[in-house]
Amino acid sequence: MKLTFLGAAGEVTGSSYLVETDSLRFLVDCGMFQGGRDTERKNRARFAFDPRALDFVLLTHAHIDHSGLLPRLAAEGFSGPIYATAATCDLLAVMLRDSAHIQEKEVEWARASQLHRREADRTPLYTLAQAERALRQLKSVKYDAEIHPQSTVRCRYRDAGHILGSAIIETWISDDGRATKIVFSGDIGQPMRPLVHDPTPIAQADVLLVESTYGNRLHKSLPDTLKELEHAITDTLKRKGGNVIIPAFAVGRTQDLLYLLADLHRQGQLPEMDIYVDSPMATQATAITLRHAALLDREASTLLAWLQKNHAGPRIRFVQDVEESIALHRVKSGAVIISASGMCDAGRIKHHLRHNLARPECTVLITGFQAAGTLGRRIVDGAKEVHIFGIPVPVRADVYTIGGLSAHADREGLLGWLGHFGKAPRHTFVVHGERETSEIFAAAVRERLGWREATVPAPLSSVSL
Repeated sequence: MKLTFLGAAGEVTGSSYLVETDSLRFLVDCGMFQGGRDTERKNRARFAFDPRALDFVLLTHAHIDHSGLLPRLAAEGFSGPIYATAATCDLLAVMLRDSAHIQEKEVEWARASQLHRREADRTPLYTLAQAERALRQLKSVKYDAEIHPQSTVRCRYRDAGHILGSAIIETWISDDGRATKIVFSGDIGQPMRPLVHDPTPIAQADVLLVESTYGNRLHKSLPDTLKELEHAITDTLKRKGGNVIIPAFAVGRTQDLLYLLADLHRQGQLPEMDIYVDSPMATQATAITLRHAALLDREASTLLAWLQKNHAGPRIRFVQDVEESIALHRVKSGAVIISASGMCDAGRIKHHLRHNLARPECTVLITGFQAAGTLGRRIVDGAKEVHIFGIPVPVRADVYTIGGLSAHADREGLLGWLGHFGKAPRHTFVVHGERETSEIFAAAVRERLGWREATVPAPLSSVSL
């Protein structure tokens, strides 16, 4: 049996792992590479295998760095089933279509731009039609139920507590009369966070692939995070009389924020406010979250029941059309505007920043990671002026960076999850982290848990199991 690390080995994005035996070939995740100078080349490179020869794909969750190349896989000949939880299937219907739309629009822009004449023959990474084809291959899986994608394989999806529908995948593979259990952690959520359940403990594996996104650090505690969130909003709305602008990822982070704002209001810790969610994708993702309310944790279910019975909750409006979004530019006080993209480099958030960033009575609330080179990162780093749509905008609004809302477990959260294993797996591969972070976490696993065989694989490397 052979395991190949096609992505997320010494880096965070592009999650994809190939498992092969004499009679079987399947993929776990098929993620897009994001960020960095080499991203375009990696996403357009030939697959390191024949897509037509794959039996099936197992998908941990809907985030694009785990699912974003599925349309390209299908376009190049893969015609088998893609197994994912029902919530993940619903989210993919939104996210893959949006990703394809972006691919097509970027090519249109490149062809029209005088700055990119050399790209006149460039084609989209994939089209909307190809995304639709991949969506037709999805097969819904229930948490904790066993499936048998092929006669020599059985699988079980367990709740990863990362985003709605996210899964840890347990696989048992028979090869030469022996069964080997491989566990793919996917992205592990931080315990005691809003909306979703804590990650499911796993007791045993022969081979383990574990993520390490934040394996070298600790998150701020949730109580400290809530105090900071409460102060930023109360100070802006009550004392300064301005607006609060929150760049947020449409899937996961926006829904977390809505929960936290509503819950703090219910407890009397936040004033009356108008919350506007100005992102069509976030609106669709929130609707999907409500459709899958049975997957939410007890606290979220209790809050939903309160909101349905009590009309004194915060006023939440989901903004759909462009005209309504533009109308928000005339709102000068009392508004909390949540909009995408989370790193401020695209989408409606740029318009809201343009109209509020220069106003000292307003606040910009950063709630997620801001990659180097993004508009959000420049704001976080203290720029006195930024350019939005080519127009210089002075930064006079207060800027808060709210830690502690990450959907990924920190070092202690990851080690706590690993601590449920009864004994060390024969092999533990530390993946989905920058190289230095993964090495630091692998060392922590060896030292704290005594797991000697905890290593960081090289990109495109293969191991024989």
